[in-house]
Amino acid sequence: MNPAYATVDHVFTVPLDHSAPHGPTLQVFAREVVDRARAGERLPWLLYLQGGPGGKSPRPSAGSPGWLDQALKTHRVLLLDQRGTGRSTPVTGKTAAHFPSPAAFADHLAHFRADAIVADAELIRRRLCGDEPWETLGQSYGGFLTLTYLSRAPEGLRACYVAGGLPGLTATADDVYARTYPRVRERVLGFYARYPDDAARLREIADLLAATDVRLPDGDRLTPRRLRTLGLALGMGDGYERVHWLLDEALDGEGELSDTFLDQVRGVTGFTGNPLFAVLQESLYGQGAPATGWAAARALADFPEFADGADPFLLTGEMIYPWMFEDIAALRPFAGAADLLARRTDWPQLYGTDRLAANEVPLAAAVYHDDMYVDAGLSLATARQVGACRAWVTNEWEHDGISASGGRVLARLMDLAAGRA
Repeated sequence: MNPAYATVDHVFTVPLDHSAPHGPTLQVFAREVVDRARAGERLPWLLYLQGGPGGKSPRPSAGSPGWLDQALKTHRVLLLDQRGTGRSTPVTGKTAAHFPSPAAFADHLAHFRADAIVADAELIRRRLCGDEPWETLGQSYGGFLTLTYLSRAPEGLRACYVAGGLPGLTATADDVYARTYPRVRERVLGFYARYPDDAARLREIADLLAATDVRLPDGDRLTPRRLRTLGLALGMGDGYERVHWLLDEALDGEGELSDTFLDQVRGVTGFTGNPLFAVLQESLYGQGAPATGWAAARALADFPEFADGADPFLLTGEMIYPWMFEDIAALRPFAGAADLLARRTDWPQLYGTDRLAANEVPLAAAVYHDDMYVDAGLSLATARQVGACRAWVTNEWEHDGISASGGRVLARLMDLAAGRA
């Protein structure tokens, strides 16, 4: 813990289904953080909305992201573990055993989307702040949550800051993945341009995996398609280096995959700590019919350059495939429920276009021009449709700019929202 921070842990009891407040409940955890020197002052609240889905909020420490130190200059920060993550009644593979059928589990998981998270946030705000509105900082998926918040409860918001997370308001999962594959392809080719030997190394590893039964430390088989998912890291500022140095120690002196490499691959592709990322990924785009229907898998057929035999061997990005729920130990308990979620056609609307058009809450959004995960074109279209929105387009930072910039991105967003920039 950074000694400059004072923290208070909060636990809130919330309904599983906010439309049925007397039904089953969940525990939602949030950590209050304030500059120790200002702990006794009345400061405005800033709610941090973590990216994901399925990711817990950061834990404050000496190595905390720079945005936190920037925020604490002026605010009291609330780090929310969104329902199902971290210390908020976590959803894990063991959770499936509590349900009599995949259908019952799917119905439960349907209550973990943005609409429910926003309802949790409003309940928490009223308990902490009464009628006073607060500000929000949404990173990536946290920006999706922000637009839902502005659609459903703008009275709870004084100002909103979004980094790399303006969703297409009416974009379907098919729209999203049709745009995603070309961006991932260009990012992988950029990676190979920086590290030319890694293209040959990945092809060698893929061929070895196709011909040999190679097991990860947890017993899962490592296949070429799972190897491809290492590309998920490439959209971050240090993503090229993360993948390069992982591959650097991939092969031992006898031409076999090293234990170090296999253990690292298990960790970065296993979803052990965040299964909801995979389970809920496509449901982010569900708003009634049509069903999302494993859109990333269907779109793959339109991009033959990602086929197993194609050269170069292209990695994939933020795509979730049905095979993952067969091949990956942490996801197998979710297989039946995930398939039912993919077929669902009764998702509620997440964004109110009329309400957003009339929005008066200051919204400042960083749109990363080269973002691999969130399409800049869709983000800018949304910025034009939302009242009181000021968009800052930059290629100085990648998707993790809010953390990598040492507080500069957040400072810029605060200035934009306040009319100072």
